[in-house]
Amino acid sequence: MTSFSTINPTRSLVNAEPAPFWLQDSARPAPFPALAGEEQCDLLVVGGGYCGLWTALLAKERDPGRDVVLIEAREVGWAASGRNGGFCASSLTHGFGNGLARWPDELAELEDLGLENLDGIEEAVRRHGIDCDWERTGAIDVATQPHQVDELRAYAEVAPRFGVSAEFLGAEEVRAEVDSPTYLAGVLDRQGTALVHPAKLAWGLRDACVRLGVRIYERTPASGLSTRGGRMVLTTGYGRVVARRVALATNAFPPLLRKIRPFVVPVYDYAMVTEPLSRERLDSIGWRNRYGMSDSGNQFHYYRLTADDRILWGGYDAVYHYGSRLSGDFDQRPATFQKLAANFFHTFPQLEGVQFTHTWGGVIDTCTRFSAFFGTAAQGRVGYALGFTGLGVGATRFAAQVVLDRLDGLDTPRTRLTMVRGKPVPFPPEPLRWLGIELTRRSMARADRDGGRRNLWLRTMDTLGLGFDS
Repeated sequence: MTSFSTINPTRSLVNAEPAPFWLQDSARPAPFPALAGEEQCDLLVVGGGYCGLWTALLAKERDPGRDVVLIEAREVGWAASGRNGGFCASSLTHGFGNGLARWPDELAELEDLGLENLDGIEEAVRRHGIDCDWERTGAIDVATQPHQVDELRAYAEVAPRFGVSAEFLGAEEVRAEVDSPTYLAGVLDRQGTALVHPAKLAWGLRDACVRLGVRIYERTPASGLSTRGGRMVLTTGYGRVVARRVALATNAFPPLLRKIRPFVVPVYDYAMVTEPLSRERLDSIGWRNRYGMSDSGNQFHYYRLTADDRILWGGYDAVYHYGSRLSGDFDQRPATFQKLAANFFHTFPQLEGVQFTHTWGGVIDTCTRFSAFFGTAAQGRVGYALGFTGLGVGATRFAAQVVLDRLDGLDTPRTRLTMVRGKPVPFPPEPLRWLGIELTRRSMARADRDGGRRNLWLRTMDTLGLGFDS
């Protein structure tokens, strides 16, 4: 086997295209025209990512006579929904650990609702004929440090009590599934994850919306939201929309409602993909069952096989820029890609010589509880869901149902959940915001190097209910 010390990870990046792999697909549709003039509708959806698309689609499925308009500032699926890792997980709480720490009394119900939601996505993909490389593979969390073995064993013992499929795998068992010299143990969940081509899922939902009568306007950024009588008025560059109800699905971008801006910050996440692997290289690592994979560090990697047998490798660095700054310049970060490449070859030294073909990054939204939160404004005429923290491929459909329940004035098992009724703690203003996020990030990295031991800052965050455990 090749020694990691002989591999130069930087050489694997020299020919990589600085663009999201998924969005380079030939199936990418031409954009719809921008809105010009005035539109009127029953429901206006702002945002063409998964949350907005599911909201529009489910609104029409609930009431085919409802007049629905969706506007998107750029193109449907161009942001987080089109460039993520393609892990469609059942968890609504950003992982079992985060859910257990925050909502232990309703976690079993949340897990049931999450699996029901994942089944609903699979059924919608089939019913609408969405070609998105859907694979209900399941996933493995792996331990790469000794303290993580005990953590995974405890997880495998507790999780089934809440209806979660969790099989503990020893070192030999996990390496029989995917072979890395770094693996010490793993937990296999056969039910709770599907892999998907994320951009094709977004484009397929777009087409399904149009077939049901949703009017979609792309390249139509919203510039303001106000009340006029009993209706909402949203202004855009070339026109406006007058709507009875508005659903905001703007993810990491500044919300139109100023009062919820302190609850969300934008964080940049990074990923890359290899060239397609030959049969010989695939055989060297196994991975015959195509499970989605992640390791158990605070700074963790997520990785999976694509339909054409590339490895997508992402995560680890999560970067916040002072003042919640957003810029396309942040989408490429060579220092992060070098770090990811080094960690890739440390995990799979047998893949020496493999080249990366695409590198990219982009902004995701996070909040202090690391999972989506919900609310309404303007006397119930505006609904929103934000804060998915990178695990929104599946959870956005559930969020869309909550938003519609709220806008329709319905009392449902979803709206009665403590998780749905509560709000995260808001972030402080700058410079405390940047200092707190940076101190947390550095403390988590230190804990990974120090056998999982959490320093005083992380223990304080845990006590305040602000600790991260996914």
